[in-house]
Amino acid sequence: MTTIQIIDGRAESDRGRDFLPGMGRTWLLPLYDLFTRFARVRALHERTVELARIEPGQSVLDVGCGTANLSFAVLRSVPGAVVTGHDPDAGALRIAARKAGRRGVRLSLVQGYADRLLPEDGSVDHIVSSLALHHVDDAGREGFGREAHRILRPGGRVTIVDFGAPDHGPGGHGHSHEGHRHRGMNTYTERNLDNAIVSLLTDAGFTDAREIEHIEHRFGPITIVQATR
Repeated sequence: MTTIQIIDGRAESDRGRDFLPGMGRTWLLPLYDLFTRFARVRALHERTVELARIEPGQSVLDVGCGTANLSFAVLRSVPGAVVTGHDPDAGALRIAARKAGRRGVRLSLVQGYADRLLPEDGSVDHIVSSLALHHVDDAGREGFGREAHRILRPGGRVTIVDFGAPDHGPGGHGHSHEGHRHRGMNTYTERNLDNAIVSLLTDAGFTDAREIEHIEHRFGPITIVQATR
């Protein structure tokens, strides 16, 4: 069994900083992987990896990796990728480390927040993120956008899958916001409506941020957003 180390990438000021766990409550963490299997999240991860167009040897940062299921999807599809999972939840990272050890795959893990990423300027080929950004508050989201723009190399891509949708209000093409609320949207996930992730990346300096796929999932609308540095 391979031993996977977890690097503490937090600034001193971040120690003790709050975050919203993957299941909303820390004590539910042991059920997280079971829930994601029931929710058929693996298919979302596989589609995200396909759209990201990662190549062997390229560096990939999985922001808000949780127990690293998206990271493992990258490694299944592109075994030669150099993948790092990044998350504030030490418990989730310990689960990710055990899973990586059992699989015998090379995976780096960093404890830290989305608005403070460790890589140097222009050093990362891909940023991916799955169902994590809606957990981050407004200041953290803005910080993530700036950090993503900073660490990606020219031509590097960010690909995000999360709850969300383009403008489906009056005059839009689709269901109303009320309809989305009845299908799993809540105070956290609603912050991704109205192309909010696209706007976030655009405000951070990405010039081509766009929704590249929309999926009507059993737990609510899913958006896949991509931008190039």
